[in-house]
Amino acid sequence: MTHVSQGAFASAIELKEGDGDDPIETVTKSLEDLTSTVDERIKAIEEKADTSKLTERLDALEKKANRPAPSKSDEDVDEAAETEKKSFGLYLRLGDRTPLEELKALTVSDDTQGGYLAPAEMSTEFIRELVEFSPIRSLASVRSISGPSVKYPKRTGITNAQWEGEGEDSEESTVTLGQTEVTARKLMTYVDISNELLTDSGGTAQAEVNLALAEDYGQKEATAFVSGDGVKEPEGLLTNPDVEYTANGHATNLDTDKLIDCMYALPSAYRNAGTWLMNGTTLAAIRKLKNTTTGEYIWQPSIAVGQPETILGRPVVEAVDMPDIEDDAYPIMFGDFGRAYRIIDRLAMSVLVNPYLLATKGLTRIHATRRVGGRVIQPSAIRKFRMED
Repeated sequence: MTHVSQGAFASAIELKEGDGDDPIETVTKSLEDLTSTVDERIKAIEEKADTSKLTERLDALEKKANRPAPSKSDEDVDEAAETEKKSFGLYLRLGDRTPLEELKALTVSDDTQGGYLAPAEMSTEFIRELVEFSPIRSLASVRSISGPSVKYPKRTGITNAQWEGEGEDSEESTVTLGQTEVTARKLMTYVDISNELLTDSGGTAQAEVNLALAEDYGQKEATAFVSGDGVKEPEGLLTNPDVEYTANGHATNLDTDKLIDCMYALPSAYRNAGTWLMNGTTLAAIRKLKNTTTGEYIWQPSIAVGQPETILGRPVVEAVDMPDIEDDAYPIMFGDFGRAYRIIDRLAMSVLVNPYLLATKGLTRIHATRRVGGRVIQPSAIRKFRMED
């Protein structure tokens, strides 16, 4: 609000004697001049009080402050990562001929093994090949032992009773007894790994080594349970000479009737608890076979979740270590594997970390040992299926 002094107002309406002007016109003119002055002052005050320009300026500053812009440290990190990736790629191509300035850019070095840890964004995930195992442990009987081997008493025959008349003496019978020994075999290896790699990988490197050892040992023992020679390794299901077989009658084409013969060649006690064992290639071939009488497929899918597929009404288990279909091969087995095959565990995989042996070279040696055995103890409970003319 604009204030006008009383003096100015009084002077505007003051009438002096002797003035020739009309007093009313003079007063009117003075009031108009005052009104104009007041309007100008009000306009000036409003212009000074106008904050729109200040608001616009503040909005511009806020917008600039919120604008995303990489800091200098982020740019340095990105540049370092790119340099490291470039050096790592160069090392993969040139090996020991990599220039020294490029080697300095790598995160972890190991002169003894000539290896370098991949840049961080390449080492956050390990790419692993699938390791397949034959699930013999799930079928066989497994026991833990505290000694180097275990012996099972074995009876190889029965008594020979005779029908006798009244007053006649009974005749003597003999029982043949023996022993079957299952020996724990030893599986061993070691891995040398750089201390820098162990430290800078945050434990990931050692975990991967342990996983690789476990997968290797699991695969090796599963293979031995199928085809081991029994000398330094466990005896396999296929190598026991006392396990009988049924001949297919053709070197490559499976015969449905012969599979039925193989199944019913076993005593009913073993047959009713029997399981088919084969690899995926053989299973694919069997899925195409039909019963010669009914015309139905002899393979049937699982009828409930958690239930196995069946062949001729009995479960089938896929084992990657079983042979493929070819002449003179045994691609299929059938029987009660729980009674037929015994697995003994003397020592679970033991991992010993030795950081002192190669400490001067900056290496840690990781030893791994596994003692396990396996053997067919009841050959009559299983049967092989042989491909032959």
